[in-house]
Amino acid sequence: MSNEHGEFTAHCPNTGSMKNCWQEGDTAWLLDSKNPKRKYLYTWVLNQNLQGDWICINTHLANQVVSEGIENGILEELQDYDSLQQEVKYGEENSRIDLLLTDPNKPHCYVEIKTVTLLESGVNEKSGEAFKPGSGFFPDAVSTRGQKHIRELVTMVEQGHRAVLLFLVQHTGIQTVSPAAHIDPKYAELLSAAAQKGVEIYAYNTHISAAEIKLRQALPVIL
Repeated sequence: MSNEHGEFTAHCPNTGSMKNCWQEGDTAWLLDSKNPKRKYLYTWVLNQNLQGDWICINTHLANQVVSEGIENGILEELQDYDSLQQEVKYGEENSRIDLLLTDPNKPHCYVEIKTVTLLESGVNEKSGEAFKPGSGFFPDAVSTRGQKHIRELVTMVEQGHRAVLLFLVQHTGIQTVSPAAHIDPKYAELLSAAAQKGVEIYAYNTHISAAEIKLRQALPVIL
């Protein structure tokens, strides 16, 4: 990155491909750690593209955003639980669930959160069809980890629990969410099968600004 002081390197807390998340001329919003002992003083948190869309680069904020959305009553599908825990070990493939909701009077609810930042435009090279405006997709690269998480959620349903896959949309230009069959067809196949087996699938967008990120409202999921 560069500014009036010259070029410098900032920490990027995103391990994905970040496809279509940034381009030359965008505005990057950085967080100053104020820690001179850090290798990189600044962390890249947000991006604002030339179309005016806000994109959250820091995927580590997802659990906090969703947890606050549950506590504030915005995420209507996940209300009326006594306890909310984050990053709990579970499953048969050495996984951690993002959120575990429990209540003595109902089955456990396992919530896997996936951050969606891929907004596609132009033509789908595999199908030859044009992407509809506002089309968001997950994942943005082949994700064996994402595939594993779907299998774990299906197992929870089979054991009598409630399992939820929540797509957290962190790009203000996205209006719908779909599995990225043109990128990871195996993931799309597993997701469709999981829905038929009882895994609940939701998508919520976020209000993003330099001041705050908070859960906003539900978006359509197109399988």
